[in-house]
Amino acid sequence: MIFDYETLKLLWWCFVGGIVVVFALTDGWDLGIGMLSPLLGRTDDERRIILRSIEPNWEGNQTWLVIAGGVIFAAWPLVYAASFSGFYAAMLLVLFALFFRPVGFKYRNKIAHPAWRRAWDAGLFIGGFVPALVFGVAFGNLLQGVPFHFDADMRAFYTGSFWQLLNPFALMAGVLAVAMLAMHGASYLTLRLDGELQRRAARAARLGALVTLAAFALAGIWVATGIDGYRIVTMGAPDAALNLLAKTVERAPGAWLDNYARHRWTTLAPALAFAGAIGVTLPGATRHAGLALCASGCAVAGIILTAGLSMFPFIMPSATNPASSLTAWDAVSSKLTLQIMFWVVVVFVPPIVLYTSWAYAKMRGTINAETIRSEY
Repeated sequence: MIFDYETLKLLWWCFVGGIVVVFALTDGWDLGIGMLSPLLGRTDDERRIILRSIEPNWEGNQTWLVIAGGVIFAAWPLVYAASFSGFYAAMLLVLFALFFRPVGFKYRNKIAHPAWRRAWDAGLFIGGFVPALVFGVAFGNLLQGVPFHFDADMRAFYTGSFWQLLNPFALMAGVLAVAMLAMHGASYLTLRLDGELQRRAARAARLGALVTLAAFALAGIWVATGIDGYRIVTMGAPDAALNLLAKTVERAPGAWLDNYARHRWTTLAPALAFAGAIGVTLPGATRHAGLALCASGCAVAGIILTAGLSMFPFIMPSATNPASSLTAWDAVSSKLTLQIMFWVVVVFVPPIVLYTSWAYAKMRGTINAETIRSEY
């Protein structure tokens, strides 16, 4: 099966979006649990129980982040180049924070001294909180436009700084990301824990869901009334290899809502986000932990899809020269590259998903003190 160039571009936009959603759904609860471990666990045994719930699978979940980076590099080389130059300091911050996770899981229980374990608990908290915050801040900056542009020779120039990324809207998006993943992590814990720890996790999930609802609603109002969106005015044929600077782009109030007005089915994404977060707050979430986790996953997927559908076809808008904005139509690799990579995804990704599903199916059952004592 050979797709035309326009269809391949759309497919790869969907592929990358799907990988981002899968990463948020799987590694998202790992990040959330890392944040919550020192807050929900009041004793060393309780914190060990919490961390044990994700120890067998967290490394596989984090692989989706590596896959996302690799896919962006291969499918959208211009996006990869511009984002790694513009968000270089932020990405290094994420990388250094993630260093705490493998080391923390491997070394936390090597020494029984309380100070040693508290230090690694703090490291695991940093490894969950900082990436979640930075990912949210990055999305917040994408919606406002990133200060970069291309010259006539297609050389990228970034004119901003790390501190410019920490603007009010981006920080609010960071709060949304932290609350969203904390909700997701706590919802996962309600499924894997029992007793008092499960009740604390359920309360944390409800609190995270309430903050997520408030932040998501505020972000929507802010995007609709306080942030200029981007709109393509003229562009060449989407099935051709285009000159990046040949298009005309304008900034206009409320432009990020154009897709919702044009394609009403896209409103399902924010509706899914609100419905999922509300589902986590319902009183029966503790008794039906599996449904609560599904509701949390719907909220996470809905929030990410809302941002993606709002921006489509833009991937990385430019704040300094709108024509330099990178879109799904003009930031991709060659047709042959996309065709080859399409079959790589079709062949290799389904087995990975099936194996991941099987691995989680093997992890049925709750984690408690008796489980921990039998393993140490």
